[in-house]
Amino acid sequence: MPLVRISMNAGRPEAVRRAISDAVHQAMVDTIKVPADDKFQILAEHGPGQVVYDAQYLGVKRTDAIVVIQITLNAGRTLEMKRAFYARAAQLMSDKAGVRPEDVVISLTEVTKENWSFGNGLASYAP
Repeated sequence: MPLVRISMNAGRPEAVRRAISDAVHQAMVDTIKVPADDKFQILAEHGPGQVVYDAQYLGVKRTDAIVVIQITLNAGRTLEMKRAFYARAAQLMSDKAGVRPEDVVISLTEVTKENWSFGNGLASYAP
């Protein structure tokens, strides 16, 4: 179960925000074995100056159209799977939402399965 937080500057139309959300989820399904019905996301729009970034860190030229994606997920994906996910997410966001690949920033945080509760006060994946 990934928990996805997508942050962006305010002002995108609802259809574009939905396309970004769908692109991130589809990329996870396509590349890192996330079940299609396992979609938990928090989309947040921020006002001027609330998304702070370096416009040229590591030689990548970013704009105010930046989308920052933070994903907490179970540990265990290979480096190859992660690379495939990053590429697929950037491609789908470009194709479906018009987001430049340069403006896609992704961070993965891996946790062990006992760190999840899906409700009822239970450790859902713990034996």
